[in-house]
Order: sequence, then structure tokens, then C-alpha cells
Amino acid sequence: MYKFFEPNKIFSITSRAPKYVLILFVIVLTIGLIESLILSPEDYKQGHSVRIMYVHVPAAWTTLGIFSTITLLSIFGYIFKLKNFFLISKSLAPSGFIFNLIALVTGSLWGKPTWGTWWAWDARITSMLILALFYLIYLLAWRIYENKEQVYKITSIITIFGIINVPIIKYSVDWWNTLHQPASINILSKSSIHSSMLFPLIIMTAAFALFSLLIFLMKYNTELIKIKNKGLDRL
Repeated sequence: MYKFFEPNKIFSITSRAPKYVLILFVIVLTIGLIESLILSPEDYKQGHSVRIMYVHVPAAWTTLGIFSTITLLSIFGYIFKLKNFFLISKSLAPSGFIFNLIALVTGSLWGKPTWGTWWAWDARITSMLILALFYLIYLLAWRIYENKEQVYKITSIITIFGIINVPIIKYSVDWWNTLHQPASINILSKSSIHSSMLFPLIIMTAAFALFSLLIFLMKYNTELIKIKNKGLDRL
């Protein structure tokens, strides 16, 4: 297992991947923008402001997906002493944090014409803000303890506490009376969103996922180069 995680072997793969991911990202994003800005219909109540959804929702989904991934990698990395899992988590966190901020900003932009206010201490908005704080604390922990062994334990604890907030974000619209509408997309039951809006939403989500993968690969390759320069042969 350790041989698989040798920096030289990993870098030979990840160093070539960004250019292909970038090409695929541009293609998917172009299709997504055409679908969401031109071909998808405007909402009968919200008008063209509903198009903010095609940035806001994928950003929120990507944020939650990245934090969940970071948590799992941190837990398994700590249990099985695989430092590379922490390196992957560290490389994923910046894009997750950025998408979290994008979700908050676009939610505010969408809230003004829809709710009549830029910000409200709504349950989902507040829980998303709390998640952003966990991202920030996680990134700061790596800054403070970057070259110290305790960073693995500290970041694992941060993610374990932070993951508790993920189901709260997901089910906040069901548990409390909030300004947010109930979930329009359901995996186990019929979705209430029309296919003309669902399709571009899925395409834009794929584009955001590819962009986060691109940022991750660049960050991860940088970390591998640092390790190689230090003369470490395994993670």
C-alpha cells in the first residue's frame, strides 16, 4: 500500500491530469452556461433572477461534497496512519471554502429580489455560514501546525465537529420554518423541479465539480513537489 502512495508515482499521474480536466471543464461549462442562461426558461414568479440558482445550488452542493470527503479522508487517514489522505484533504479544502463563499454571496444576491433582503438569519443561511467558519478554522490549522505531527489530530477533530453541520444544512428546511423553500430535488422520490431547469443544474454542477478537481490537482501537485524537495520517499 505504501508503494502506491510514493510521491513520484502519484505525481507522474496528477501532473498530466490538469490539462485534460481543464479542457473538459471548459466544454462542460460552455454547455452549462448556454443551457442555464439561454435555453432554460425564466421562473413565472422570480423571472430571470432564478438563473442565480445555476451558480448558487452547484456551489452549495460542491461545498458539502468536499467537506464530507475531507472528513472521511481525515478519519481514515488518522486511523490507518496514511498521511497522503491528509494531504488530499488539505488540497481539497481551499476550493471547498471558495465555493462556500460563492454559495453565501449568490444566496444573498438571490435573496434580495426574492425575499426583499440581502441577508436573514435563516436556518440554512446560518448553518452555511458556520460551515464556512469550519473551513476557515481547518485551513488556519494547517497554517499554524503545517510541519508538526499534531496537525493530523487537530484537523481530524475539526472535520468531525464540522460534519455534524452538514445534515443540519441539508434538513434545516424540513426541521424549521425557514425562508428557503423545501428541497426541489429528491433522489428517493419524484423531484418537483422541471426537467428544463434540472438538466442545466446538473450540467453546471458537473462543471463546478471539474473546476474543484482542477484546483485540487494544482494544489496537490504543489504539495507533492514540496515533499519531493524535502527528500521524503513516501506519505
